[in-house]
Amino acid sequence: MYLKTIRYLQDNIQLHNKYPFNIKSFQNLDELQLPTNVTFFVGENGSGKSTLLEAIADLCGFNPAGGNRNHSYNVYAAQSDLSDYVRLSWERKVSKGFFLRAETFYQFASFVDELEGDKYAAYGGKSLHHQSHGEAFLSLFKNAFGNKAIYLLDEPEAALSPTRQLSLIRIIKELEHDAQFIIATHSPILLGYPNATIYNFDEDSIEPIRYEDTIHYIVTRRFFDAKDKLLAELFEDLE
Repeated sequence: MYLKTIRYLQDNIQLHNKYPFNIKSFQNLDELQLPTNVTFFVGENGSGKSTLLEAIADLCGFNPAGGNRNHSYNVYAAQSDLSDYVRLSWERKVSKGFFLRAETFYQFASFVDELEGDKYAAYGGKSLHHQSHGEAFLSLFKNAFGNKAIYLLDEPEAALSPTRQLSLIRIIKELEHDAQFIIATHSPILLGYPNATIYNFDEDSIEPIRYEDTIHYIVTRRFFDAKDKLLAELFEDLE
């Protein structure tokens, strides 16, 4: 276990009506405990899960545009306004790790192409731009991820088919005992990882939630159990 607590300095904030401090899930946020080596952040778009993950990455010294401590490149709007108001408490501080930001992965791949030397060793031996989006993600997970590190993944399922999401679950399992993962996701497959902590960002406070109680699980199960009925309800006002 590495990162154990995320504290939000609510009393230090001057403008609570300004983004990102006006995000609903942050209004009653005080502290999040991370009791397991795999933690998921879940919630609708705009609920704050990626914003908090980005602040954690910034405080870990990772490039908020995506990457690790050694990846220096800029992406518009890739900065964390929240990190000045967040404090991390560590069981054992680690400096190794990676912040995967799905929306800026293209820029990260371009940055790697501009490096000198054996720059593709950690990415399957070839440019990330010469692999499909999903292949590039898996090349990163398989070759660049290792032990004694913390990995922050923002919607990694964005480029992964269901079978490759299962491949990511296996990679996490292989590393779980000596690495830590915090993952913001919409994927009911990834959320099914055994014994993980899941925090729900869809309410007025961020609270733990059971896998079976997440909207991701409920909607997916309902779709598979009664697809025709669900679609009929969805399209009812269009007929």
